[in-house]
Amino acid sequence: MGNGECAQDASPTGRKAVAELRGVSKRFGDVLAVSDLNLSIGEGEFLSFLGPSGCGKTTALRMLAGFEKPTEGDVMLDGEVVNNVDSHRRPVNMVFQHYALFPHMTVAQNIGYGLRQQRPGPPRAEIADKVRKALAVVQLSGFENRRIWEMSGGQQQRVALARAIINEPKLLLLDEPMAALDRKLRKEMQIELQDLQRQLGITFVLVTHDQEEALSMSDRICVMREGRIVQIGSPQELYDRPNSRYVADFVGTSNFFNGTFTDDKNPLATVRLDNGMPMQGCPGGNLAKGQDVCISVRPEQMKLHRVGDGLSVEVHNRIFLGEHTEYLVKHESLGDFLVLSPRQYEQAEGSFNAGDSALVSWEPNAALILDNT
Repeated sequence: MGNGECAQDASPTGRKAVAELRGVSKRFGDVLAVSDLNLSIGEGEFLSFLGPSGCGKTTALRMLAGFEKPTEGDVMLDGEVVNNVDSHRRPVNMVFQHYALFPHMTVAQNIGYGLRQQRPGPPRAEIADKVRKALAVVQLSGFENRRIWEMSGGQQQRVALARAIINEPKLLLLDEPMAALDRKLRKEMQIELQDLQRQLGITFVLVTHDQEEALSMSDRICVMREGRIVQIGSPQELYDRPNSRYVADFVGTSNFFNGTFTDDKNPLATVRLDNGMPMQGCPGGNLAKGQDVCISVRPEQMKLHRVGDGLSVEVHNRIFLGEHTEYLVKHESLGDFLVLSPRQYEQAEGSFNAGDSALVSWEPNAALILDNT
């Protein structure tokens, strides 16, 4: 993307639909938990529902699983409406946040539990063979006779995954399955989950409030707010081309400068900021003159330097984070905002300390003009 050019949105996925939500809404009494969800989930896709607590993401997942029925609209699996199909009759399995493992059973008994509930049930030798294969997939071979309470958090999660995949579901639903893990183990499990999904070819649907988790694992992300999907796209699309301040603020970190949309020239348009300063950026969506908007600039798109053109700022705080340094700077009328400087840039430019004067600049195409309502 050259100077002055704005990014273009990518085309939607062309995969065959395994599951669909068509005009789905769900009420709990007077509370509208989800509203008019329309979504097609592709075969072999890793899709995430991302949003804060109470946004409706878990309710959407539970309707796919069959634990909740929609008040309006249709839930479809393989082209068939399954609104009234019980959860145990759907080709769907779910991994819960707390795994829901049976502490009195061995690992093998936990994994084979679903197979033993089938009527007629498979022979014992077949169940044992499938359990061994599932354990190999999640790298727990030899753990058949362990008790659940003897396993670490990461191992318990693998047991829950093995139990979910042993029935070869078409859709595997994950309800914040890594929320109880520490940061390092969570990152390791994210990689293992991606590898597992590619290996099995099963469609994964993840519910999470962790933006980093959704960005690192998903083919597509549905950002939700107050029961609605506000934007669907690849992680890069949502990060580079959010359609509103809400999405830009929830997916990653951004600096916002409020103002009024003053012209619609392409590829760059102009916003008159609240302090009267004009600032250019790429319009995000259909914006009208006089509309309340904001300029969004990611901190890593900003450069902190000593000479040249830019906004005059004072450095308020410096946090060294290894691969980059985070600066909190203050502009006389724009207030405080963040700048991230990569390690290599700092080695060439030199670091800044609290109280130093500096200049901040960014390319015009790094600024996105968004609806501010």
